[in-house]
Amino acid sequence: MNPSAAEGAFDPQRALQLALETFDIEAAAVLGLKQRINASFPKAVELMLHVRGRVVVMGMGKSGHVGRKIAATLASTGTPAMFVHPAEASHGDLGMIKPIDLVLAVSNSGEVDEVTTLLPVIKRMGTPIVAMTGNAASTLARHADVVLDSSVEKEACPLQLAPTASTTAQLALGDALAVALLDARGFRTEDFARSHPGGALGRKLLTHLSDVMRTGDAVPSVAHDATFTALMREMSAKGLGAAAVVDAQNQVLGIFTDGDLRRLIEQGLDLRAMSAREVMHPNPRTIRHDALAVEAAELMELNRITSVLVVDAQGRLCGAVNSNDLMRAKVI
Repeated sequence: MNPSAAEGAFDPQRALQLALETFDIEAAAVLGLKQRINASFPKAVELMLHVRGRVVVMGMGKSGHVGRKIAATLASTGTPAMFVHPAEASHGDLGMIKPIDLVLAVSNSGEVDEVTTLLPVIKRMGTPIVAMTGNAASTLARHADVVLDSSVEKEACPLQLAPTASTTAQLALGDALAVALLDARGFRTEDFARSHPGGALGRKLLTHLSDVMRTGDAVPSVAHDATFTALMREMSAKGLGAAAVVDAQNQVLGIFTDGDLRRLIEQGLDLRAMSAREVMHPNPRTIRHDALAVEAAELMELNRITSVLVVDAQGRLCGAVNSNDLMRAKVI
């Protein structure tokens, strides 16, 4: 085809129409799974739930790309899984599969040579096979212990050549397996966070205050009998915008903030003659050092404050944190 001729023939309305038709066809493919799902699905879930090794996902071409995604979703939701390319398996990678594993083979036709060649070997190992296929009479289906029907009425491709609706159905069926498995395992938000330590959810659920708070000399604090001048010097030196007032046992008695300073100046008081105890805000909000950092963020938002003092189990001052610290840690 002449590229310039093809570009000149572009019809925006035709493109829009095809997009809408694609959405309709692929939506119908996913909804069609509801009519085909049967007792094979919970049987497949039970096999995967009790497998002692890994779920090994296999697939060629577009089904292979879908298989990689399914393996990744399973692994991130509590089911140990990996993807093995069938062609590579025929040249040594089959050694990655053990009898304690389970093979999830994805193929719309169920007749892909690279997959079907491996099936007798996998069966001889005693490794169970779950087939995800659109052809219940295929070689893959005949070798499988459980068959999941992923068939579709038609592809979204106008030529009925490119896998489109069929791969969408495979993706949806893979997600359904992952969701059923995570529920059966009692998989929690905290478990998901541990699989995603670099993501926003992981940071929120795994980052403790002790990981981000200021400690030691970086924590602004003065004794209750300190002068106002000493209090201001401590605040200025530590850059928190606040300072804790503590007793001899380092128990928190109060806090003094930039906002408190502005309010006292407006009253026209002789601040230099006052002590830290006289100007502090008593019984300030504090948080335990073993709390999650996101809890400190919620405390600040609830009370409309920008910093909070951190205490140990005995209520002694051991740290401080402000909103900037939490932003640098990407907790907020």
